[in-house]
Amino acid sequence: MTDRLFAKQEFIDHDIGAVRQQSVNRPTIFDKCGKYTRAKEAMAAGVYPYFHRIDSDQQPDVICDGRPMIMMSSNDYLGLTSHPKVKEAAIDAVRKFGTGCAGSRFLNGTLAMHEEMEARLAKFLGKEAAAVFPTGFQANLGAISALVGKDDFVVIDRMNHASIYDGCRLSYGQIKKYQHNDMQNLERILEGTEGRGALVVVDGVFSMEGDIVDLPSVVDLCKRYGAGLMVDDAHSIGVLGENGCGTGEHFDMVDDIDLIMVTYSKSLATIGGCIASTEEMVHFLRHHARSLMFSASLPPAPVAAATMALQIIEEEPERRQQLWSNANYLREGYQSLGFDTGVSETPVVPVVVGDEQCVLKMWRLLFDAGVFASPVMFPGVPKGKALLRTSCMATHTHDHLDRVLEVFSKVGHELGLLS
Repeated sequence: MTDRLFAKQEFIDHDIGAVRQQSVNRPTIFDKCGKYTRAKEAMAAGVYPYFHRIDSDQQPDVICDGRPMIMMSSNDYLGLTSHPKVKEAAIDAVRKFGTGCAGSRFLNGTLAMHEEMEARLAKFLGKEAAAVFPTGFQANLGAISALVGKDDFVVIDRMNHASIYDGCRLSYGQIKKYQHNDMQNLERILEGTEGRGALVVVDGVFSMEGDIVDLPSVVDLCKRYGAGLMVDDAHSIGVLGENGCGTGEHFDMVDDIDLIMVTYSKSLATIGGCIASTEEMVHFLRHHARSLMFSASLPPAPVAAATMALQIIEEEPERRQQLWSNANYLREGYQSLGFDTGVSETPVVPVVVGDEQCVLKMWRLLFDAGVFASPVMFPGVPKGKALLRTSCMATHTHDHLDRVLEVFSKVGHELGLLS
């Protein structure tokens, strides 16, 4: 009897061991994590450019990794994140409403200040209504996925922001991509959408290249083929147009845009986003955009900060004028040195290098010399088009920019990029 029990236990132990061995050898969903080595290789080589800690506010001069640097990678175009009025508005909102809304806008998370912000933004952007989202990313996700159904097309510029791509993937529609600012390519795609619903989604200012969408041609094609038009004005608000109202104002075509997406994380000096459109469309999105309905409401502090930033944009046009003066000065400075600034025509001023390894070396040399710039490689830009992205702020002085140009010149010669 005892022998039979031992034999049975031995069989069970053997069987469990075999199962465990199979489990050890079986591929798991987490295997990809251990196989990803690119970032650690860059760290080991001393050319890892991401997640560097900044220990100061977003000024032209920052403290990064414990030492002073000139910030040339910020999207705080008008320099409002440290404006005393913006900071005080955020602090007052926390004192009055606390640190959060403890729910979604759809349920218990709507405050009077949300509604005030929506009304002010709608008026500023020349639309009937607006809906506040927790982030600009979520505004794109929510709007596109809610509007584009399984029988529809969504047509996008290949250089659009990742949030637009992700919004398209969350929709059930067919995604079509056209070559960057290529209107002939866009028309060929729209020709194939006739008889079906279609939404064209474009960036107003393209965040890596720094160029502006050919809005008049896009509007003409949308009208000709019956497509809707959505413009992502993340990098345009406060920057383009006589009053900083964005791409539509820049081209005097606000009424030709069906939806405008705005993020607060650039010129509006905080975090958040909104969609501005007709009353009817905003009402629809309030009840169908999942990233608004099922995400916690934007807290009081950023709502108050963005509202105050918008007021400053309206009251201080000289900030935008200084921003453009700085942008032109920097771009002309790069070009006079012999650098390629691509198609840039805005405060986003890239230095196009091409080779990814060279871009990483260049980033390291710039960083060591006290200039904070951002290397951008595939898939952020097409292969062979790697670049250093720099951007101006209204609060940069010419002394800042002259020092940056001096460092770029030295590094460019050291790497053989300049003759």
